Amino acid sequence: MTTGRAPAGALTDFAARLSFRLDDFQRRACAALAAGHGVLVCAPTGAGKTIVGEFAVHLALASGTKCFYTTPIKALSNQKFHDLVAIHGAGNVGLLTGDNSINADAPIVVMTTEVVRNMIYAESSALDGLSYVVMDEVHFLADRFRGAVWEEVILHLHPSVRVVSLSATVSNSEEFGAWIQTVRGDTTVIVDEIRPVPLWQHMLVGNRLFDLYDPRSLGQGRPRVNPELTRFIAHRDLTGVPEGGDDHHRDRRRGPRGRGRDHRSGPGDRRGRRPVSRPEMVVRLEREGLLPAIDFVFSRAGCDGALAQCVRSGISLLDDQQRTEALAVADRYLAELSPVDAEVLGSDQWRLGISRGFAAHHAGLLPTFRHAVEELFVHGLVRVVFATETLALGINMPARSVVLERLVKYNGEAHVDLTPGEFTQLTGRAGRRGIDTEGHAVVVWSPQLQVAEVAGLAGARTFALHSSFAPEYNMAVNLIDRLGLDGSRELLLRSFAQFQADRSVVGRARKLDGLRHELRKADGDLARAAQQRGIDEPDPDAEDAEGIDDRYRGFSGYMELREDIGQRERELRLARRNDAQLEIAEELASLKRGQIIGLHGNRHRGVAVVVEAAQDIVDPKPMVLAADGWCGRVGVRDFLNAPAVLGNMRLARHLDRRTGRGRRDLASALRETGVTLPTGKQRKRAAAAGDGELAQLRTRLRTHPAHNTAGVDELMRLAERRNRLGRDVRSLEAEIADRTSELSDTFDKVVAVLAELGYLASGSAGVAGMVVTDAGMRLRTIYSESDLLVSECLREGVWSGLSADELAAVVASLVYTSRRESSSSPDRMPGSAALRGALADTNRIWRDVVEVELRHGVSPTREPDTGFSVAVAIWASGRSLAASLMAAGDAGTLLSPGDFVRWNRQVIDLLDQIAGCAGPGVQVGRTAIAAIGAIRRGVVAVEIG
Repeated sequence: MTTGRAPAGALTDFAARLSFRLDDFQRRACAALAAGHGVLVCAPTGAGKTIVGEFAVHLALASGTKCFYTTPIKALSNQKFHDLVAIHGAGNVGLLTGDNSINADAPIVVMTTEVVRNMIYAESSALDGLSYVVMDEVHFLADRFRGAVWEEVILHLHPSVRVVSLSATVSNSEEFGAWIQTVRGDTTVIVDEIRPVPLWQHMLVGNRLFDLYDPRSLGQGRPRVNPELTRFIAHRDLTGVPEGGDDHHRDRRRGPRGRGRDHRSGPGDRRGRRPVSRPEMVVRLEREGLLPAIDFVFSRAGCDGALAQCVRSGISLLDDQQRTEALAVADRYLAELSPVDAEVLGSDQWRLGISRGFAAHHAGLLPTFRHAVEELFVHGLVRVVFATETLALGINMPARSVVLERLVKYNGEAHVDLTPGEFTQLTGRAGRRGIDTEGHAVVVWSPQLQVAEVAGLAGARTFALHSSFAPEYNMAVNLIDRLGLDGSRELLLRSFAQFQADRSVVGRARKLDGLRHELRKADGDLARAAQQRGIDEPDPDAEDAEGIDDRYRGFSGYMELREDIGQRERELRLARRNDAQLEIAEELASLKRGQIIGLHGNRHRGVAVVVEAAQDIVDPKPMVLAADGWCGRVGVRDFLNAPAVLGNMRLARHLDRRTGRGRRDLASALRETGVTLPTGKQRKRAAAAGDGELAQLRTRLRTHPAHNTAGVDELMRLAERRNRLGRDVRSLEAEIADRTSELSDTFDKVVAVLAELGYLASGSAGVAGMVVTDAGMRLRTIYSESDLLVSECLREGVWSGLSADELAAVVASLVYTSRRESSSSPDRMPGSAALRGALADTNRIWRDVVEVELRHGVSPTREPDTGFSVAVAIWASGRSLAASLMAAGDAGTLLSPGDFVRWNRQVIDLLDQIAGCAGPGVQVGRTAIAAIGAIRRGVVAVEIG
């Protein structure tokens, strides 16, 4: 597995085969690789980083060794596979993506990062002869769900393997490079921030296109916002009418490259503040020569709606020949589908958009449609694509311009602002190298958008890379089996997460040193002042001789005693307040209709009758009517003490409390009862005087030698400063300890769960630490978010006896996550009693696992979600695509075809793991294989291949 230096002339030979000259950063990176170094290349999207990865492929073939080319997503792997086959031939290139295996023994294999991680843990023979691993889009290690995989690969690969890491430009590239050098040895870091195709920033306001920055300020440090843009928006906000008048107004100005532009305000501008319609926007972009364009719309429905708008408008962006070519490509992809499935998927409407040069691209579309759109866009046969941000994940679909309609997106939990990194990633699609001389990013103005906000995002070119590495069950058993317990902890300490934690501690440690120096000086100042008044101040560095009492020696101890008294008093007040509120809540919750209580508030004072009891026992708020005629709800905050029942009043079954007359009559009846508010002002209950700890502290204070010392003010000032510094030191020490131990603490908690459940056992006399049990060896091969739950279900055999479609339904509950709250439950699931029983057992085991996890402080395993179980069961039983899509929808709506295929692929992936770890001779393993065959048909088989 030794690599060393490349053969002489390898780089010259490689460069000679290219149709373009290598950029400086490409040449430097390739030269470092040829010299035997690993490399980290950070460069903007579209800069040509993958050339360095392709040189690694060239070196492996030249030396007769292997190269793995890894990507974060299967679509990228498929794309790179075809690119490398075109260069090196089908015999030299393989593909492994979990659900697709082509020529896996080839010297060059393209794969997702998870595949190489799994090979490492399985100690696969495929690693023999491996000399280079290319990690494309390595900044994905910041991904909170999958990022740990990148770190695992970088940490576990044999030291002789050269790692080629290709990343988007990140602001902490030096930190990332320093970590790779630490764990991989000799690594050259190449950073290039120059886009090969310049990017111009614009805003579309109504139907007028402005440069975001003042052209005169470009190249002069930080550019200024275009004053013409801000003046136009200000005039629009003030008057509701665009500056300059009607549709025939023209404002000719010079663009950043000296090109005149015609800015007409179109019909959509007449109402001033209405954003331009999408058909108008497309016409504007076409007139400016800014097509092809990608319009990022951050929702699937928004993409589909935008496409429908443009199709309804009748606009066509293709001539007759282009239309013919586009439909030929579309029909080639549609030929993979059955006529029935094509009709269900709305292929006619899709073809209509394609025929006019428009398309949508998002995860809800069938992959076949997405792949067709990608090919058509690259060849200029689709001119405008309405896409979600998934298109920015590295798929090779550069455009002349990128449009952002909003700077807010939904992240699955809430609507959040785009980060500078996301803005850079999206706009990085603009500008096709070798085709365009410049790219254009266009932000569509809306009244909620601030120009300064856009300028800030556009000006922040990079984002910081933060590790998402965290120990998990599968990782833990694999590490312990390979390295032992101590070796596993040592490896965790080499992770990028720990590296970043340690580096973040450096600044805090420097601050801690400064605080300690100040504390020593404060100790000296206080000791000298105390000695002058006859008080012996203890040596802060000496061993405590008197236990807890030693804390209160000297004047600093006297001050600490006063602070402890204050802290205890605050604790008692808080406890009393909490007890009082609980008592008030209990009394309010127990009040019954017709009972009379007293109100002591500033706004309403006197007696009141309960007209409606409280419904919520946690935050009880009964409705009352006061003697002055006011009617409303009262809660805990309206009382100092628990309300006492002063009397009772008979109320009619149907009260008229909604009209003024009804309330007045009821208030009069309340006054006639003669019940009155007790005399005297209501006060909070006095503090409990019997607290032993507080009494003891006060006694110590009175008997302390410093209690009656002369010149106490100066000593108090010095002691307060000394004690404040002491608190700051202790707080910072605790913070540093937390940061440096968080990863190992999490690992220890995961190990504790695995040990309790029998996946790890204490080593025998000759084996130190923990050893992996037979159950743990099964867990080693399960790579799933619910890995421990899967293993527990297999161990208990609760899936035995299920049919193929039933097993698929149960497995689906472990991979599927509803886009909205799921309403399905095992006991209401349609299907056989065996399926319902298996789902109920799976949920029971999940609850047992979570109980153990919570006891050890581990984040609980995700609850099974049956939202896709019916759909996959129907599909696996051989029924139609339409029936399957409808079964997973809500309120008669269809599940999106893209989601249907994606979830089926994940079910297949987990079924394949189950078949592998259960073994071919075990019934559930045979059923898993049968389930894979049942699912892998129709549109699912088309995608997988």
